[in-house]
Amino acid sequence: MADRGVDLSALPKEVRDQLAELDLELSEGDITQKGYEKKRTKLLAPYIIHTPVEPPRQNDVQPPAPSSSSSHAPPPSSSSRYRERRSRRTHRGGGTRDDRYRSDVHTEAVQAALAKHKEEKMALPMPTKRRSTYVQSPIETRTPPDSSSGSEDETAMRRQSSVVAPPPAVHPNLQSPDAWINRTVQGSSTSSSASSTLSHEREARPQPQSHAQPQPQYKPQYQPLYQPQYQPQYQPQEHPHAAAVTNMMAHSRIAPAENNAPPPDVTAMATQSRGPRVDLPSNAVVRGMSRGQSRSSMMETADGVPVSSRVSTKIQQLLNTLKRPKRPPLSEFFTDDAEEIVEVPTPDPNTPKPEGRQIMPVKGEPLGVVSNWPPALQAALARWGATQGKSPALTALDITGKPLYTLTYGKLWSRSVKLAYTLLNKLGAKNEQILKPGDRVALVYPNSDPGMFWVAFYGCLLAEVIPVPIEVPLSRKDAGISQVGFLLGSCGVGLALTSEICLKGLPKTPAGEIMQFKGWPRMKWVVTDSKYLTKPSKDWQPHIPTANTDPAYIEYKASKEGTVVGVAVSKVAMLTHCQALTQACNYCEGETLVNVLDFKKDMGLWHGVLTAVMNRIHTISVPYAVMKACPLSWVQRVHVNKARVGLVKCRDLHWAMMAHRDQRDISLASLRMLIVADGANPWSVSSCDAFLNVFQSHGLKPEVICPCATSPEAMTVAIRRPGVPGAPLPARAILSMSGLSHGVIRVNTEDKNSALTVQDVGHVMPGALMCIVKPDGPPQLCKTDEIGEIIVNSRAGGNMYYGLPGVTKNTFEVIPVNHNGVPIGEIPFVRSGLLGFVGPGSLIFVVGKIEGLLMVSGRRHNADDLVATALAVEPVKTVYRGRIAVFSVTVFYDERVVIVAEQRPDASEEDSFQWMSRVLQAIDSIHQVGIYCLALVPANTLPKTPLGGIHISDTKQFFLDGSLHPCNILMCPHTCVTNLPKPRQKQPVGVGPASVMVGNLVAGKRIAQAAGRDLGMIEDQDLVRKHQYLSEALHWRAQTDPDHILFVLLNAKGVTVGTATCVQLHKRAEKIAAALMEKGSINTGENVVLLYPPGIDLIAAFYGCLYAGVVPVNVRPPHPQNLAATLPTVRMIIDVSKAACILTTQSLMRTLRSKEAAASVNIKTWPPIIDTDDLPRRRPPQIYKPPTAEMIAYLDFSVSTTGMLTGVKISHAAVSALCRSIKLQCELYSSRQIAICLDPYCGLGFVLWCLASVYSGHQSILIPPFELESCLSLWLSTLSQYRIRDTFCSYSVMELCTKGLGTQTELLKARGVNLSCVRSCVVIAEERPRLALTHSFSKLFKDVGLSPRAVSTAFGSRVNLAICLQGTTGPDPCTVYVDMKSLRHDRVRLVERGAPQSLPLMESGKILPGVRVIIVNPETRGPLGDSHLGEIWVNSPHSASGYYTIYGEESLQANHFNIKLSFGDPQTLWARTGYLGFVKRTELLDASGDRHDALFVVGSLDETLELRGLRYHPIDIETSVSRAHRSIAESAVFTWTNLLVVVSELCGSEQDALDLVPLITNVVLEEHHLIVGVVVIVDPGVIPINSRGEKQRMHLRDSFLADQLDPIYVAYNM
Repeated sequence: MADRGVDLSALPKEVRDQLAELDLELSEGDITQKGYEKKRTKLLAPYIIHTPVEPPRQNDVQPPAPSSSSSHAPPPSSSSRYRERRSRRTHRGGGTRDDRYRSDVHTEAVQAALAKHKEEKMALPMPTKRRSTYVQSPIETRTPPDSSSGSEDETAMRRQSSVVAPPPAVHPNLQSPDAWINRTVQGSSTSSSASSTLSHEREARPQPQSHAQPQPQYKPQYQPLYQPQYQPQYQPQEHPHAAAVTNMMAHSRIAPAENNAPPPDVTAMATQSRGPRVDLPSNAVVRGMSRGQSRSSMMETADGVPVSSRVSTKIQQLLNTLKRPKRPPLSEFFTDDAEEIVEVPTPDPNTPKPEGRQIMPVKGEPLGVVSNWPPALQAALARWGATQGKSPALTALDITGKPLYTLTYGKLWSRSVKLAYTLLNKLGAKNEQILKPGDRVALVYPNSDPGMFWVAFYGCLLAEVIPVPIEVPLSRKDAGISQVGFLLGSCGVGLALTSEICLKGLPKTPAGEIMQFKGWPRMKWVVTDSKYLTKPSKDWQPHIPTANTDPAYIEYKASKEGTVVGVAVSKVAMLTHCQALTQACNYCEGETLVNVLDFKKDMGLWHGVLTAVMNRIHTISVPYAVMKACPLSWVQRVHVNKARVGLVKCRDLHWAMMAHRDQRDISLASLRMLIVADGANPWSVSSCDAFLNVFQSHGLKPEVICPCATSPEAMTVAIRRPGVPGAPLPARAILSMSGLSHGVIRVNTEDKNSALTVQDVGHVMPGALMCIVKPDGPPQLCKTDEIGEIIVNSRAGGNMYYGLPGVTKNTFEVIPVNHNGVPIGEIPFVRSGLLGFVGPGSLIFVVGKIEGLLMVSGRRHNADDLVATALAVEPVKTVYRGRIAVFSVTVFYDERVVIVAEQRPDASEEDSFQWMSRVLQAIDSIHQVGIYCLALVPANTLPKTPLGGIHISDTKQFFLDGSLHPCNILMCPHTCVTNLPKPRQKQPVGVGPASVMVGNLVAGKRIAQAAGRDLGMIEDQDLVRKHQYLSEALHWRAQTDPDHILFVLLNAKGVTVGTATCVQLHKRAEKIAAALMEKGSINTGENVVLLYPPGIDLIAAFYGCLYAGVVPVNVRPPHPQNLAATLPTVRMIIDVSKAACILTTQSLMRTLRSKEAAASVNIKTWPPIIDTDDLPRRRPPQIYKPPTAEMIAYLDFSVSTTGMLTGVKISHAAVSALCRSIKLQCELYSSRQIAICLDPYCGLGFVLWCLASVYSGHQSILIPPFELESCLSLWLSTLSQYRIRDTFCSYSVMELCTKGLGTQTELLKARGVNLSCVRSCVVIAEERPRLALTHSFSKLFKDVGLSPRAVSTAFGSRVNLAICLQGTTGPDPCTVYVDMKSLRHDRVRLVERGAPQSLPLMESGKILPGVRVIIVNPETRGPLGDSHLGEIWVNSPHSASGYYTIYGEESLQANHFNIKLSFGDPQTLWARTGYLGFVKRTELLDASGDRHDALFVVGSLDETLELRGLRYHPIDIETSVSRAHRSIAESAVFTWTNLLVVVSELCGSEQDALDLVPLITNVVLEEHHLIVGVVVIVDPGVIPINSRGEKQRMHLRDSFLADQLDPIYVAYNM
């Protein structure tokens, strides 16, 4: 079609040539669409007949806006309109398609399959991506994927051509708040809330628009299939936050975003560093403080999600997609053994089975004996060199395709002899022979220099050394370079021959030596240019023996795993192969052959170097670089030289068709044989047909096209003999894809969409015998209608993998067996690695290669077939045709298919996602196989093979290592993982108590319970009787031992900044009590909030409250740098506790009344604030004594990990019982010193900081944890300086020391830090012990004397602040390994260390005196046997008295505090801790000589995830996730409507973000048998962590659902 009136046929020839070259560049992905159009327009400009077009007005061009998107490209220019029409036509004509995989039938099949899907209307949610994630390099510097190492100037030219015009700006008023999230790089568009649909309408032709109109930011390119639940981005939005505000945290005040303002950072957590730890209650808090209520209120976040939130709409979409999961029907019950993990789908009764008889071996015609065949290949060269010296042997071409030089047989012979002489005699010093016959030598020659290679190859043959041709290494980081090193090592190569030019181009070290390549042995390099060779003396003649079985040369071969091995070919095999090829191809002396293939190996070597010399053929070698520059060069060479034989690949046929358009005067009539080297690829048939179609008019005869099948091991397996003119052409086989996947040949009749058309590759080679055997297992002969591996017996095949005898046996010495397993003969066969069958008339058909075989759920799929289907999905403007890799990875007991392709730089997010979704559907529909992962990577980033293909094994390795760096990824585990274990059906709760008891007795299990020792009234009888209350104890100490120092407070420098003796503390407490009593409004028993930094003021204020008879409520002060996040929690506790007043310091009082505070809370309604810094010296009239010990001593408020704010009431009796218990366990008395580095605001931390010293009289050295931020070694050097025996810390402190000081132990040693004095270091926590952290802490500081036995943990909960605490006596804490699979079923099975699926758990410290625990089934409330996981219930005098609730809902308190077992021991009152755990009797003995019962805490009941009927603990999944990739800093998981959501913090660069998605999905599937629904990648510090170092997962969940995380990437797994 004319382009605006240009008649292409009338253009000058050179313009037509340039246009053809342009078309080729575009089809190969060497030039972008825009560059193509620009160059094309420039070429055609002089010939265009101008029609008046209204020019765009100059002043309307606007600068690019920050959120440009590819939907507002400028109106199409004339040439692009032409291009669009042309491409619409050529899509059918096969123009721009890679015709290796071209098949009109197949394209139609894919279209039909997609149309069928379209009716089913599946809508997949599109991933959300932060704009910076795939900022590719600026467009000017980006090179298009170049499939070879093109020269610099070539690239430079291309660069200039790919500068993209900036799109016009979006009108500023139309930017929605989302535009801030979508700040884009020029030209890449995303629409994170676009309705990404899968409709397959042909794209509407863009209507030319005038530039002046502002274009909307996102234009749906396809008809939406469902109505989006949110407003399209470009409508001015009503304030969508109105509905959301009510639902967010009570304290997050959101102003509706102005049109151009970035959305407010509501979480205030997303700072880059983790920043101050914050206790944030979740939005469910204010409604009541009990845990019972928390359940209902937490669920409300799910429905109340603001509708404008992107994330939830997508999750909703994902749920809809998953409502039709592909699963085999589930069987009835679940068994818990390793073999039973996997659900094995029942075989489908309709699976086709082979029905034919057993195949007979197929024989080739006998190999004829021709009288003048040489006794060895070297003899042929000697003969031609002597008798036909002037006859041309080889013509090499320069880069433009013109002949560069011709090597005659005479020159070839004389140079080869010189080289042979030099190699044997002249390499070492005088009389020193470096090379001996039989040594292996590497040949390193570039593809553009065939002459040097021929001389080197034949020189080696004449010297009887063994050449090993390899590719030229371009850099240290070449794909597979270390594997080539393995080849050289296994062949024992130490010497490399190369040309001078090539040597200069090799990468060098700064010293100028050739670089030592990764994995290579040390190499000596020898230059073989003629000027460096020595002419042999007159009497020296090369020794040419008759061909024998010694190796002649070694050909390299890369296996599926990427290993490179050397196939050794013996001299006799080399000769016989040349004879067989001569007979099969009918070669005559003196013919001309054009070779486009690589001459170093395979067909290029066998025909173009070896057989050619045997028959004195003139070879014209067309290197790859010439083909890239001038794709028609081989056809021109055939025409000019009247060549009789052409040696090509499908790619070359395709390129020639692309460029042929204007070549009228070419004749291919001279060809008698066109050998298609990759004719074994099932998709070659369409290339051959299309080529014939185009060139038949140029004299190409149909019977000339000869596909063949080869492999490095078996060499030529089969080749189609050149036909006689007029003879009928061979038949085609049209096979059913689904039959093929079951390994059965079925002619496709019913569904033409899933058919595969294959052409034969001719007959077996002369003198060979062929069988088809099963590809896996013993080599059993196939039936006639079965697909199997082709094996060949022939003298003309490879002999072995050099240097690898073990692997050789399985490949080169195969003896086929019949169906009874009996060998059918003695003769060994060689495996060819090709899959195929024998058709009618003994024609051989090949349907794929073993290395491209993907075995998924027992069915075979061929990687090439999947590539072909993917490329048939129109329009392929998203990826480069030649740059697509398909491989499988093993995840969860099956192969999973992964497709990786290179994305064009100009493809928009939307287009890519559309294309990916359609590829999934097409492959599913045609091949009935699910794709596990589809990834698009930036252009030019996949590892290349030397001739420009993709290095599959390296790509796979990158994928598994997480270094592929995709820019788009789509995972579909839900559809393709069908072998998950069956979900567990829970037993109904109606099992009676009696049967449980009987069951336990029969099984010989103990009831799981344990107790600490008796809390005797031993040595402190008087103290206890006299001072039942702490206030009395302090008073008594002030009188009896006034100057004894109870507390020492240190600052960051380790300097004492405050001390308190008994009397000082008593006096300060009196001052505060007096001040409280003078405030007339405060009555006895009212609550008073203490707001202090960690220190002695806090302790004094606490006792002041006790003296005054009011109830202290200790609250963590707000963080001055982060008031917005921390002050609302303070406000909430003050409001909930109905505090009568606040005691605090001057500076904090100022903070509470500051302007900044007013931004977060209402500061006018604070209760009265008393500043205790400068109180007058007064004494209260009397010290208050409570009437009974059951009165409340203080309230303990804390935010749980689920985001619940809970306050518990601690009575005076509980306080003294707890202090006494700790005193006994830790042997504390007044001469002892302990060091505390903990936050003193709740739980055991508060008890140790404020209460224990006053009770036991020991000295506490107080180290505020925040001081460690400015001096990491403060805590450890204090331990060393004061020679502390017992210390208490938190996990956060331990982590700080491990991460910050781990590498500095030598420095600490030098400073004299010695921790050998520490006998117990207890971590205070309310969670499962963090074994990995405590272990690494012990290991790291072992060097400074820390005893490995010192570190242990404590365990407390809300209902009982201290249940376990490792004391000074008693056995060391023990570690057990439990089976994770059983744990998910609430069963405890101990396994050996290192067992698969085992989880190490450490005992949580010894149970405190006076404490009893029992393990109870949380549903039935009956006691459990000791092999069960259940809720830990506790009975002890120091349990809390109840939750502090405003309305006193007694039913809820009873539920947690005073509860009885449903059977067993119905009298005892227990408190429910809300933690799951188990009790194990150990072999160790306790103090009383009994066997010790250890309590193991597994996790919080509120946090467990119920998925597939099993119970998971988030920490286990998070541990696996953190191991998945080096860039994962921290991770957290939660569920949302049965979907597992994984949030991971990325500590690497943002280009790693998408690498994490498949790795996280894999590891969770492998280790936990769960499919991840959503993967969210966020910045470091986004996962909220409370002051105890615990993750606040519910909080994270709320932020995620309210879309406040600002994620880097969100992937929705299908």
